[in-house]
Amino acid sequence: MSFLSTLFSSKESAEKTSRPILSEILKTMRESVIVIGRDTRILAFNPAAYTAFGRRNGALEGKRLSEVIRDLTLHEAFRTALEETINSDIELEIPGVEKRKYDVHIAPIEFEKTIGAIGIFYDVTQTELLERVRQEFLSNVSHELRTPLTSILAFVETLEDGAINDGENNRHFLAVIRKNAQRMHHLIDDILELSSIESGGITLAPKSIKLPTLIEEVFTNLSGKAAARRIKLKNEVNADERVFADAVRLEQMLTNLIDNAVKFSREKGEVIVNLERKNETDVISVSDNGEGISGEHLHRIFERFYRTDRARSREIGGTGLGLAIVKHLARQHGGEVSVSSVLGKGSIFSIELPAQSE
Repeated sequence: MSFLSTLFSSKESAEKTSRPILSEILKTMRESVIVIGRDTRILAFNPAAYTAFGRRNGALEGKRLSEVIRDLTLHEAFRTALEETINSDIELEIPGVEKRKYDVHIAPIEFEKTIGAIGIFYDVTQTELLERVRQEFLSNVSHELRTPLTSILAFVETLEDGAINDGENNRHFLAVIRKNAQRMHHLIDDILELSSIESGGITLAPKSIKLPTLIEEVFTNLSGKAAARRIKLKNEVNADERVFADAVRLEQMLTNLIDNAVKFSREKGEVIVNLERKNETDVISVSDNGEGISGEHLHRIFERFYRTDRARSREIGGTGLGLAIVKHLARQHGGEVSVSSVLGKGSIFSIELPAQSE
């Protein structure tokens, strides 16, 4: 006789053996499981269910389901399982500070001569959030590509209709086509760059960097843009200051922040870069005297494609991904990026990097 047949040689021994096994299985499940009796009181639950529903309600066992989860659709599905022995699949949303969404499977169950119903709660909150982010991302990419593509096609058609022989305007039309093609190229480059950073596809090589020198290099690269708007670039970092970072990636972060500051400063304004040491953190700040950012936008400013003023942002250029790239690069360094702003006075973007240990 095999081990299994010996173990389950009778229905009674099988039931006695399977109960602790079932209990251990339920403990390991990530899904929340709740079992109720005919009186809708909770007979059993697993640790995941207590974490999800018991923390604010105390002990679950013995409570009516309606005391723990207030949802008419859920109660009706459990009633159907108890009275009509019919399975149900429903969607459940639990309101609160952190709203949670569940796909719930409810089925009748019989144990120890007792009729009950079991509910298995699959938490799909994160899945739905990721799906929403994916849809928003695709929508934004489509929109950002459609605008320059529409312009390119329109000017190509104009050239094809005879404007190519118009000596006064054909060069202008070609310049517009080139500008919009470059805009699409930059967008695709930034998308690929952000994707690589988020997936951990980049390797940092941090070392001690002379920060003022790096800032001056960024200033040189952006001097044309600053001069066009008569913006003064000021490097207020002491000549001998050093930070510990990947030189290429820090230059990329500073370029994005200083470029943004130049774009959104008032004409004849100034952009200032400074360094402050706080405990074991180096804080590099980039400040401008632009119009500032209202509070409703501050917590979302580092989201990809998020813009406080879409019309103006497109007018002055940019892909809408620069700040998201800065955020992820700062975190790759073990740091963070933040912003403070006062309407009418300007904004300060700060990169926080772990200071090099002596």
